[in-house]
Amino acid sequence: MDDPMISLGWDEAWAATFRGLGLDGIHPARVVQAHRDSWLVAGVEPAEEPRRATVAGRLRHETLGPADLPAVGDWVATTVSTDALVIQAVLARRSAVGRAPRDETGRGGIRSADEQVLAANVDDVLVVSGLDRDFNLRRIERYLAVAWSSGATPLLVLNKADLDADVEGHRVAAQAVAPGVEVIAISAHTGAGLDDLRMRLRPGRTAVILGSSGVGKSTLLNALLGTGRQLTGAVREDDQRGRHTTTARELVVLPSGALLIDTPGLRSLDVAGAADGMDAAFADVAELARSCRFQDCRHAGEPGCAVTASIAAGNLAAERLASYRKLEKELAFEARKRSPRAMAEERRRWRLIHQSAQRHARDRYGADWQ
Repeated sequence: MDDPMISLGWDEAWAATFRGLGLDGIHPARVVQAHRDSWLVAGVEPAEEPRRATVAGRLRHETLGPADLPAVGDWVATTVSTDALVIQAVLARRSAVGRAPRDETGRGGIRSADEQVLAANVDDVLVVSGLDRDFNLRRIERYLAVAWSSGATPLLVLNKADLDADVEGHRVAAQAVAPGVEVIAISAHTGAGLDDLRMRLRPGRTAVILGSSGVGKSTLLNALLGTGRQLTGAVREDDQRGRHTTTARELVVLPSGALLIDTPGLRSLDVAGAADGMDAAFADVAELARSCRFQDCRHAGEPGCAVTASIAAGNLAAERLASYRKLEKELAFEARKRSPRAMAEERRRWRLIHQSAQRHARDRYGADWQ
């Protein structure tokens, strides 16, 4: 690909969106690194290397939260000043991998109103899990729910196959909790399975690596690049968890022409914003639920429940349903936190429950029951 814009994933649809902005004197560019107050963007001629850019004051003023600022993978409209580029607008995203804001108040509140965008405009999400002592099906389910919700296509990559005595058994177990997702077992350390993965990363398409600390994401990126670009670190012997060797998100172009976004390892991944991916991540549960006698079946002993019948028949693991329920509860809680009306209604509901319990106790034990 001779055109540097095309090599970054630019196509006619992006060009039409860019023209629709109707702004004069602007140049398209893609964000390849994002920091707190500055960004590196690529594709602005005549520069061959990424250039540092800042956000225009108007754009910063109009944002409702961090998610509206440029993220790695975003296409942006820039103007050229004497010493730097200025980002004037962010083109509408085709997809976005998000992470919920953390509760930094310690009081059950969220200081930021928006989720954090880890990567934008991705076609594929490489959910990486380690085939060592950190292998965890419940965590894989959580990552897949977020991946499906992004609008991109998940691919489950089981790394560290060289450390696993039962690769095929773990691959089958992972496939059982990843309906509709291709599962590939590899070793970034020895190179086993990497050719299969390279075949799935096509030129002009953007993928993002998503996974917990210690699963070998940086080692995988280095193997795909054929260089030691990213620092790597050993995992701890006691819990097989890794250190944050990647500290910033970055988009790189692989030798094949595919684009890959590396992300820092995540100690936890909240599921806020993953509601759209629940039915896909739990397609087996969702399909069974459609056969339940009641549309609002909770799968907790109701008559005619197809989900519990499947568990009883040994066709669905009880742990799978338990994980589905847990994520549903988390999503409902996150939704209430973001809706003052819903939160107030929830407090009112529990207040009525508490008052009813008090009345029941007084009726049964008398006024001095406490």
